[in-house]
Amino acid sequence: MDEKQLIEKVSKINVCKSGDKRSPHKPLLILLSLARFQQGKPRLVGYSDIEKQLVELLSNFGPVSAKNTPQLPFWHLTSDGFWEIPKPQGVLTASGSASKKFLRDNNVEAGFTKETFELLKQNKELTRSLAQEILSIHFPNTLHQDIIDEVGLDFEAGLAAETSNENRPKRDPGFRKRILEAYNYKCAICDFSIFLENSPVALEAAHIKWFQAKGPDVEMNGLALCSLHHKLLDRGAIAIDNNRNIIVSSKVHGSSGSEDWVYQFHEKPIRLPRNKDFWPNKEFTNWHIKEVFQSSYKPK
Repeated sequence: MDEKQLIEKVSKINVCKSGDKRSPHKPLLILLSLARFQQGKPRLVGYSDIEKQLVELLSNFGPVSAKNTPQLPFWHLTSDGFWEIPKPQGVLTASGSASKKFLRDNNVEAGFTKETFELLKQNKELTRSLAQEILSIHFPNTLHQDIIDEVGLDFEAGLAAETSNENRPKRDPGFRKRILEAYNYKCAICDFSIFLENSPVALEAAHIKWFQAKGPDVEMNGLALCSLHHKLLDRGAIAIDNNRNIIVSSKVHGSSGSEDWVYQFHEKPIRLPRNKDFWPNKEFTNWHIKEVFQSSYKPK
């Protein structure tokens, strides 16, 4: 296996394909393991030594239930050709599922294969390339730096916005303009609207259902949001319910600015486009509440 083949394997990892359900388990474990490599830590790590950090990552960047299953990527990543568990005996239960208790009690070790580890050592830039591949495929750009910081990766110049994989779905370059026009160049939540001459500043076209989850570049899947509320939406701190009202996660807390920028909008309606065909569609708001919003909430 060479570097190009490794990048290809990482870009095609097997993740849950149950409809449009998010499955960030493997991507986050890979990023965490790349950070461990960058920090000079051993190739293999015991499950009980990494479980807490993996749970925190799944809690911060996955669906609400994701934090309950940190054992899944630790075991199932072995099927992707660059991860191994040297001593897998006893991990699987009689029903064929990975036992969290066995992994923890025996501190079962796993990590990149020796071949993969050698490739990483031979080319330090490969760590950056693999991290960018994972981030661009599985997470929106607004979350990239947050995840990089959380896992402990160190890239002085950050990462590029996109990779150059020609087979990856391409964004519609007109999406941003259409969304901003539909919302009259104002944030749908706080009405923020600032221009530098003729260009809007810090106003963005947000996908409700992420592009990385095959959310389409159409008006009913878009919101014009200021940079802050775009970030809060993508982190799951806020969501839009089926009545097109703003809901705030119970996990949100803070002091300065929290009332003015977050709490005061709870259960308040967003500002909608004049054209009803552009209003947020329940298909997309339901997906966001289920797969991104950081609170349990049953769409009405």
